[in-house]
Amino acid sequence: MAGVPPGWQDLAVSRTPQPRRGKDVPEQLGFDLMPERLFVCTPSKLSSYADCPRRYRHTYLDRPAPQKGPAWAHNSLGASVHTALRNWWDVPVERRNSAALPRLLKATWVREGYRDDEQERAVYERALGWLEAYTAELDPELDLLGVERTVAAKTAVLALSGRADRIDARNGEAVIVDYKTGRTGLDADDARGSLAMALYAFAAERVFRRPCRTVELHHLPTGTVAAHQHTPESIARHVKRAEDTAGDIVAAEKALADGTPPDEAFPVRPSSLCSWCDFRRVCPAGADAPVKETWAAVETATV
Repeated sequence: MAGVPPGWQDLAVSRTPQPRRGKDVPEQLGFDLMPERLFVCTPSKLSSYADCPRRYRHTYLDRPAPQKGPAWAHNSLGASVHTALRNWWDVPVERRNSAALPRLLKATWVREGYRDDEQERAVYERALGWLEAYTAELDPELDLLGVERTVAAKTAVLALSGRADRIDARNGEAVIVDYKTGRTGLDADDARGSLAMALYAFAAERVFRRPCRTVELHHLPTGTVAAHQHTPESIARHVKRAEDTAGDIVAAEKALADGTPPDEAFPVRPSSLCSWCDFRRVCPAGADAPVKETWAAVETATV
C-alpha cells in the first residue's frame, strides 16, 4: 500500500470501513427498479398528439422543425382579443370600462394573416364590438384567483401545467373560464368534453386548495356561455385519458429511438384539420386536403 509505513498495511486494511449488514440498511435499487420519469406536458401538447401524431412530431421532436406555413388570421384575432382582455383586468378598477378597450385592443393587435387592410380593419371593429358587449356584462370588481394564470399538478404519470384564461372565485370554489372567438354553436357538451379545461380544473384545485368543478366556455362573438359541472369521477376520467395519451407518446418516442421510421412511429391522422395545419406543405395527407386561405376563418366568423 503506497505511502503506508512498513508493518501498517494490515492495520490500515483492518480499519477500512466495511458495509453494514442488517435489516436497517436498504439494498441499492437496480436501474430496472428506478421510478419512471414523469411526462412533462401541457393540454395543448397532449391534444396535438391526439389530433395527429405526425403534427406532434413536427412540433415537438423534429430538429430542425419543418418550416411552418404563413400565419393564420383567426389565430391573430384570438391572440389579440385574449391579450386585450388580460390587460383589461390590469386597468385600475375605476377605469375598467368600455372606454379603455380601443386603446387596449389596438396595443395588442396582431396584424398577420389578413387578406388586406380593409379586411383587417373590419375584423378589428368586429372584435372591439365583442369586447365592449362582453365587458359590459362583467363586474369590474369580480373576485379573481388568476388571469392568464399557470396552474400545475403531478400524477403518477404526468407533470402537467397549463395556463387558464381566467379563474374566478365563486362561493368558496374555483371556476375555470376559457374565452372563445372561433366557431359558433358551443354547448355544454363542448365544455364537458374539453380535456384542457378538465385538466385546468384538476390542477387549479391543487394549487388553490379549494374545489374546482365548474368549467365555462365564454364565446365572445355570440355572448353565450357553455358550462359544465364536473364531478371528481369525470375529472379522474379526463386525467386517465391524458395519462393514456402520454403513454402512447412515450411508446412512439421509444419506437422512433429504436429505429422505427418516423412516419410509422408517428403516423399522419387525416381529418378536416389538415387544411388548417401549419405543416400542410410537408405532409402527403395535407397535400390532398382542400386549400384554405389564411384569412378564410375570419371571413366567415360571426358578425
